[in-house]
Amino acid sequence: MFKALLASQEDGKTNISFREIDLSALPPGEVLIRVLYSSLNYKDGLAVTGKPGVIRKYPMVPGVDLAGVVEESSSPFWKAGDSVIVTGSGLSETIWGGYAEFARIDARHLVRLPESMTPRQAMGIGTAGFTAMQCVIALERHGVTPSSGDIVVTGAAGGVGSVAIAILAKLGYRVFASTGRAELAPYLRSLGASEIVARNTLAAPSKRPMDSERWAGAVDTVGGETLAGIIRTLKIGASVAACGLAGGATLNTTVYPFILRGVNLLGINSVTVPREERLEIWRRLARDLPLSLLDSMIEEVPLDRVIEAGEKILAGAVRGRTVIRVG
Repeated sequence: MFKALLASQEDGKTNISFREIDLSALPPGEVLIRVLYSSLNYKDGLAVTGKPGVIRKYPMVPGVDLAGVVEESSSPFWKAGDSVIVTGSGLSETIWGGYAEFARIDARHLVRLPESMTPRQAMGIGTAGFTAMQCVIALERHGVTPSSGDIVVTGAAGGVGSVAIAILAKLGYRVFASTGRAELAPYLRSLGASEIVARNTLAAPSKRPMDSERWAGAVDTVGGETLAGIIRTLKIGASVAACGLAGGATLNTTVYPFILRGVNLLGINSVTVPREERLEIWRRLARDLPLSLLDSMIEEVPLDRVIEAGEKILAGAVRGRTVIRVG
């Protein structure tokens, strides 16, 4: 028997509770993993508080990430004792996720834990850090370099934003951190942010389809009016990597920045990532994310407090990354 947070649904009502579950109840999968750590992302906050939009199949163990040790494997690629990571890949949506002491998952979803990282650090990265690295790589592929100009990161104090700032600063970019929490300016500067931008500044309405050129690139976790404001102020040929909607899913903009400045709106999906690209993202994280800064972002909470932590992240009261101690 093992402990798990289980979401079930009856008569349209979702119930989230801790259960004692037998190993035989785990859904099929090639690899049995003893879970040591998971993480908390915005999607996890939605799932553990019973909000719609994440879980698509019940019953479900939430938790879109996990790090642990292989207990049993029918796959030739993995053996007992291997340290592994799983992020995204349908966990918490259609595959039982990381908020349980054991998980059974198909081999294709597993990534080997980088030698330079601990399982705790890997979950300090989790889906949020993985997404941040995707954004950086997307900007690089579209020609954004440190010499291109200033980069703005929105939702800067959150998980994606914090990791993105740390990576970009190490790579030599001049990073502007956008936040609505001015009291976190020292924290953001400690990660490498050069300047702090008030959230309302980017989201301020404009009667013009384009405003003065400002940004060579952007990582946007907010969406809504913030993303619209960034698009209006991108430089010629600049790009914004969009990966979140904390500020709204509606995008009110015009085609002018795209056809007159040739800017790029780059959509980032961290769930269905081809395996080779997934491996490259983890290689880049191991190389380009200073682990000392990662450690400074992490708050660790036990599994039995994950619902409380989920409520906090939805309220915008979480700074950096929250690691869930499972094992």
